[in-house]
Amino acid sequence: MRSEHRGHFRRTQEPGAPAGLGGGSSKIPTFPARHAKMAAPLLRRVSRARWFSVPDPSGILSLGLREAHSGAQGLLAVQKARGLFKEFFPERGTKMELPELFDRGIAGNFPQTIYCGFDPTGDSLHVGHLLALLGLFHFQRAGHNVIALVGGATARLGDPSGRTKEREALDAERVRSNARALRQGIEALEAHHRQLFTNGRAWGSFTVLDNSGWYQEQHLVDFLAAVGGHFRMGTLLSRQSVQSRLKSPEGMSLAEFLYQVLQAYDFYCLFRRYGCRVQLGGSDQLGNIVSGYEFIHKLTGEDVFGITIPLITSTTGAKLGKSAGNAVWLNRDKTSPFELYQFFVRQPDDSVERYLKLFTFLPLPEIDHIMQLHVKEPEKRGPQKRLAAEVTKLVHGQEGLHSAKRCTQALYHSSIDALEVMSDQELKELFKEASFSELVLDPGTSVLDTCRKANAIPDGPRGYRMITEGGVSINHRQVTNPESVLVVGQHILKNGLSLLKIGKRNFYIIKWLQL
Repeated sequence: MRSEHRGHFRRTQEPGAPAGLGGGSSKIPTFPARHAKMAAPLLRRVSRARWFSVPDPSGILSLGLREAHSGAQGLLAVQKARGLFKEFFPERGTKMELPELFDRGIAGNFPQTIYCGFDPTGDSLHVGHLLALLGLFHFQRAGHNVIALVGGATARLGDPSGRTKEREALDAERVRSNARALRQGIEALEAHHRQLFTNGRAWGSFTVLDNSGWYQEQHLVDFLAAVGGHFRMGTLLSRQSVQSRLKSPEGMSLAEFLYQVLQAYDFYCLFRRYGCRVQLGGSDQLGNIVSGYEFIHKLTGEDVFGITIPLITSTTGAKLGKSAGNAVWLNRDKTSPFELYQFFVRQPDDSVERYLKLFTFLPLPEIDHIMQLHVKEPEKRGPQKRLAAEVTKLVHGQEGLHSAKRCTQALYHSSIDALEVMSDQELKELFKEASFSELVLDPGTSVLDTCRKANAIPDGPRGYRMITEGGVSINHRQVTNPESVLVVGQHILKNGLSLLKIGKRNFYIIKWLQL
């Protein structure tokens, strides 16, 4: 049974998806009884509202797209104006259209459940994933329940959408490891969102699931016999992602081709179990979303919907991501808070307003005000700094933002105060190429002794001259006397560290022992 728990995460388990609806849907695979409580495990959830049940079709009104539904238009139209929601599918022709689905004035419509999938092809989320999570967060902030679905099963196949060649095959253990890491990353982001970005309103719940829960006990022949008959080859072949791959020299594997079938089945499972009617996905996911809509509508007669979000690209127009080799990661081990902060601080003026709308929760009038101030004082780069601060705080928390700012002060403003409060980890993150040494501070240790013990200068007269000629600095202060004895508080900071710089770009971090 589902358990309610307010205010913090609670581990629990979810029963499996129930049997199908409508004519012929009884053939759709269900979970074995002995695993009914193990399938579709609910890993963690913040519960602030009860799950929405699938509305009775008799209560669905046959109405068109209407501006009169202010609550619905407020949610969807605002995100459309921000640029976060790109396309809606289907836009019209359904018994209840998408804005009406979010209209609180229609009985049984609130809250809705929305999901987005994240395949664990790597062990970290990246900036491209962040937009999808922000889409979920905006729905959660409006009181709706959201699901982040980790693709522990689908990652084994590899999504062909937007790709020119097949993904590298991942073994089962690698996928499981990646899935655990992605769950932890998603949970951390949700915790920062909940702790640091509250708006005084009642939020919906946030749930993390793994689709391996409803595939691991399936038998291939049973699954294909029950599900495969509801998909038409002509329709699947017509998808743009399939067409582009079939025309490529490498072609397309059967595993990749079936990916859209499994994504459609994911949507079906979430619709049946959680009343999930809306799927979020990148703009390259539209074909897969359409497959899910057609599958569910064919089985149940009910309408579901898709919303696409834009893809984030580099200044050259290339998609940011792992495959392109230009990912900006959300895991600190891959991209430090400082590096994430600097990625957004360096955004050009022609991108920063768009990114403020996409990556932050700042109201549009506040963003307009920030941009007006920027026109008057562009040299202060106010919008870029606010953007960087908001994103870093969401991804790494308040301490992560403080760390990014300390590193910025230490590197670009030669701040001794910032260096003195930096941790070993921060220094290593800031000076990734720097050599790290642990040295014992003997009485009378000189500048020359330090440089040689750290292997920072060559032996003999040449190394001596590098110091006398001004090529060496310690803690951003130039030293020119090789025989100077190190002084705690000057050459050695309060945190027991020294930052040694040789020339313009060679850094050495020294941690002093037995001070």
